[in-house]
Amino acid sequence: MTLTVLVGYLGTTLWSLRVSMSTSRTFPQYDFVGLQQYERLFDNERWLMSLQNLAIYGVLFLLACMVIGFLLAVFLDQKVRAEGVLRTIFLYPYAMSFVATGLVWQWVLNPESGLQQAVRQMGFVDFTFDWIVDQDKVIYTVVIAAVWQGAGLVMALMLAGLRGIDEDIWKAARIDGIPAWRVYVSIVLPMMGPTVATVFILLFTGVVKVFDAVVSMTQGGPGTASDVPAKFIMDHLFGRANIALASAGSIVLLLMVIVLVVPFMVARSRSAAKRAAA
Repeated sequence: MTLTVLVGYLGTTLWSLRVSMSTSRTFPQYDFVGLQQYERLFDNERWLMSLQNLAIYGVLFLLACMVIGFLLAVFLDQKVRAEGVLRTIFLYPYAMSFVATGLVWQWVLNPESGLQQAVRQMGFVDFTFDWIVDQDKVIYTVVIAAVWQGAGLVMALMLAGLRGIDEDIWKAARIDGIPAWRVYVSIVLPMMGPTVATVFILLFTGVVKVFDAVVSMTQGGPGTASDVPAKFIMDHLFGRANIALASAGSIVLLLMVIVLVVPFMVARSRSAAKRAAA
């Protein structure tokens, strides 16, 4: 296990870092040009556009998935009928690959044969929903597809957290006349801190590496309007034979994960240590 971590993860990361500081093109070169590739990277309009798209996608995806997933979990926690069936329906999209999800939503959102055309055939001839071919709105279609797939996983994790809440808390809240929404906001969610943190980490790592959905839905288009960093990296690695620039991009993504995820992990470990000491 230790050897796998050192060679498979740390070793390849260090190798990518070394290549990102060279002039490598098709094959690795071991000269040294410092941060030149990183300067080129952040002077590249396509890279900056991909970061902007990633920020939009990430914020909307995280918020929508966590809110919708939590609300679905609250709904199922009410001991509704056919809970098992509903839980399976909500979770089923997550079992699909992102490629399949992207292709399904590409068809649904296609202005010529999807939702727009179906609504127009119902008599609403002025209805327009052509976001997937609109440069300013196409990234939101990727968000829609990703939330449809990811909200079910959040629901399952949140439901497990809700089922771990002591029933006596709800009994006390009902006796005191506290509204249910206030109990969720002030008591339940804080108690579910570890679950929420886990959900956030899982979703955030999915945000950083988003690739399949974009490729299958839009190919990064129209133009480069829905480009994301992972696609930029893959295009320069395989399509443009520029492994130095691609490696620089991958290192930047790694740093993003480290900066945002590590503090959560440290906070979780400290919280666990405090609970153990108590």
